[in-house]
Amino acid sequence: MKQNKLAVAVGAAVLGLSSVAQAELSANIGATSNYVWRGVTQTDDQAAISGGLDYGHESGFYVGTWASNVDFGDDATAEVDLYGGFSGSAGDFGYDVGVFYYMYPGENYDFAELGASLSYGPVTGGINYNIWSDTDDDAASNDLFIEGDIYYYLSAGFEVAPTWTVGGTIGYFDFDDDGALGVDTSYKHIQIDIGKSAGDFGDFTFSVSKADKESGDDDAKVFVSWAKSF
Repeated sequence: MKQNKLAVAVGAAVLGLSSVAQAELSANIGATSNYVWRGVTQTDDQAAISGGLDYGHESGFYVGTWASNVDFGDDATAEVDLYGGFSGSAGDFGYDVGVFYYMYPGENYDFAELGASLSYGPVTGGINYNIWSDTDDDAASNDLFIEGDIYYYLSAGFEVAPTWTVGGTIGYFDFDDDGALGVDTSYKHIQIDIGKSAGDFGDFTFSVSKADKESGDDDAKVFVSWAKSF
């Protein structure tokens, strides 16, 4: 399903938001053997190259853009994200509120989400709500993301040794529409990540991800990724 391939698109853009506000202007590049987001491949289980720019003010305000190749099996071969928001802390808690717009040149897959997260120590919980979709007015495309879809997640990450981290994410995608066949395609997924910092050479991550069969892409995903910010 197209909606399930779209579901991969947001992850890489969101992962780095907590560090955006610490630098005025930064850039990032990355590569992965399989672009997976919310348990589903974005690239038909093939590799992806990505990059982005971020600006963050010491007040907590940030804006950024991020792009990657995708493979939906049709005319959509690229994804471009725009986002902005505000992050900060209150006592021992951290928070982040932002708006994210996802564009897929060549197809009417564009959609926007409002996201909010709260963190305490190594644990972060969040919610993303679809506030607009380019497919809402297209009755033939009611299997795509539409306004009202909600994604919930809980993640945690720990440093287990110098330069080594272990993290995990559990998420649930609650679709507002049952699709053309009237079948609920909402699903949950889980992902485990093992990270290794290589200093000036960037960061490497080994990941294992699995989604429910309702996602349409329930094969276990094993992939490696590299990213560097500068």
